[in-house]
Amino acid sequence: MVNRSAQDIRRLNRFEVLRRFHATAEPRTRQHLAAETALSFATVSNLTAELIDAGVLVEAGHAESSGGRPRALLTLNADRGTLIGVDVGETSVRTELFDLALGELAVDESPVTPADVTPEQITRLIETGVAAVLSAAGSPRSRVLGAGVSLPGLVERERGVSTYSPYWAWRDVPMRDLLAERLDLPVHLDNPLKASALAEMWFGAGRDVDNLVVVMLRSGVGAGLALDGTLYRGATNSAGEWGHSCLVFQGRRCRCGSLGCVEAYVGSTGIAETLRSLAPEDPLLTGAGGLAAPLLAGLASRAADDDPVAIEVVRRTAAYLAAAVGNLVNILNPEALVLGDQVAAHLGERLLAETRAALSEHTLAPSLRAVTLRLSSLPHDAVSRGAAALAFEGFLNDREVFGSVSRTRTAKARS
Repeated sequence: MVNRSAQDIRRLNRFEVLRRFHATAEPRTRQHLAAETALSFATVSNLTAELIDAGVLVEAGHAESSGGRPRALLTLNADRGTLIGVDVGETSVRTELFDLALGELAVDESPVTPADVTPEQITRLIETGVAAVLSAAGSPRSRVLGAGVSLPGLVERERGVSTYSPYWAWRDVPMRDLLAERLDLPVHLDNPLKASALAEMWFGAGRDVDNLVVVMLRSGVGAGLALDGTLYRGATNSAGEWGHSCLVFQGRRCRCGSLGCVEAYVGSTGIAETLRSLAPEDPLLTGAGGLAAPLLAGLASRAADDDPVAIEVVRRTAAYLAAAVGNLVNILNPEALVLGDQVAAHLGERLLAETRAALSEHTLAPSLRAVTLRLSSLPHDAVSRGAAALAFEGFLNDREVFGSVSRTRTAKARS
């Protein structure tokens, strides 16, 4: 059982209040916030007062009143500072600069080649990306409140360590220390499963549900989980490695070394293998160097033109996916299950429809009735946006910032 202190609960409530402002851009009264969060009006008033003192919220006029005292409208102070979100993938490093309302200010994307995979080289790519977005936006480094960095594989968040990367065989790499030294910024690490789930909780399908599964479908495959309105991390921050659960006994070899993993069937490499089994000489297997994006785009285009091979690849991928997510639906009983990232972005509605149709074969009826399947509606890269939200969470948890605010308010109250 997790024992949360009063300070922990206050931080969680602070996050819950701010998440409502990021869900939509509309100003809110304290009364609205109390109703939306189910927190007491007194709690909301105290939290918003702290956030105003810290410069995160500002007053934006008053709501219309049919009588009685006017109610102040609150909104995010986008100019309070900036946030950086970095998505380190197998083939690229995407860096985005955001204002405090998570509006995008600048973006940089640099390729990762097979020669650029030591921790020092990835650190340099991130450093270059951060410099590029700050320069493009004309924004000084001193305004950055924090940088969130998503690293593939297993990440020990508290120590800031990449404990294992399936792409590059990293083991126990102190990436937070390496990056903090290079960037001279507060750095917060996690993996893409947590970042994508956080992005959906703040901006996407998780805004109106408490139990959410976000399925990431790229070269790697995994699931970000939000249970009872809270991001679920597990005992060692390893929750969500669903891509390495067994889908087919003694099936295809996965790059993790095991046989029959979900990733080996619904990740981009697995989809290429399905195409190869149907049409070994298909030009998509060799075109553009066999890269995932051109292959997926080619399959989507051909399926739209009723090409039978492409349609069969999508159908088989959806069948594998339905069996795999059926386990998640049965075990977790979510209200929403979101398909996101590269595979979902390219194969889109056809993949969603085929998966939804096949899901009833693998899911208990009550759980199936409760869940809604949808594609991610987030613009651009949900992972880098979620990484920026991770940096924002880090800022909100900064005891120096909010501890000094609380002490100042207490001193004022006593004077």
